[in-house]
Amino acid sequence: MRTALFVTCLNDGLFPRSGQATVKLLRRLGVEVEFPPAQSCCGQMHWNTGYRAETARLAAHFVKVFGEYDAVVVPSASCGGMPGEAYERAAETVGDAGLARAVRELAPRVHELTGFLTDVLDVEDVGAYFPHRVTYHPTCHSLRAAPVGARPYRLLRAVAGIEFIELPAQEECCGFGGTFSVKNPAVSGAMNADKARHVLETGASVLAAVDNSCLMNIGGRLAKDGHTVRTMHLAEILARTRADGPVLDLPHSTRELTR
Repeated sequence: MRTALFVTCLNDGLFPRSGQATVKLLRRLGVEVEFPPAQSCCGQMHWNTGYRAETARLAAHFVKVFGEYDAVVVPSASCGGMPGEAYERAAETVGDAGLARAVRELAPRVHELTGFLTDVLDVEDVGAYFPHRVTYHPTCHSLRAAPVGARPYRLLRAVAGIEFIELPAQEECCGFGGTFSVKNPAVSGAMNADKARHVLETGASVLAAVDNSCLMNIGGRLAKDGHTVRTMHLAEILARTRADGPVLDLPHSTRELTR
């Protein structure tokens, strides 16, 4: 099975360790993943702000880059959901029937990471070791646009050494929402404060999710308020083994942005 990594522009630019962890994890499971260097943005910010023609151009580029692969793995429910959620409608907006057909053919082969692990590779215990108390935030896209269901929970509970704690009010939005946090900062900030409070209630040392955008938002609030809870993409947890040891010496993910 020829497999590609669509790392997403956010991960590539700000959180490259998540992409590296995804490759490490997949290789450990016997998947030799390729990284097409011509890949670009999924177009979500264009789609969400009404730029349909621009989204269609990015959809066409996505098809060009990834169309020959048997599987495309995305460490993001947000970006991973775009081909199935928006690309065909964007193609129809510009009257490109050929692109719409190509998107329909490719979209089922685009997999958010946890879905690829559990549904395609048929594994839950990936051989991970993570001796820390962890809570998990199910992001809005992972709940609704590209629903991953219980997959992340099943993968986390199979990790050796982990103490997994359910997050209170977990289905509430963290307030990021891309441009929502820019256009409605007061509301967004209040929502984020609630989410950060719930994270602290768990006593967890690590907050995990499948989208670094939301982790950046929540982690920024936690760091701003002086808390030491780390934010880690789920791939980073699943990629670790006993040979890697604990992660207490690693920097807080949000603070990497200043380095």
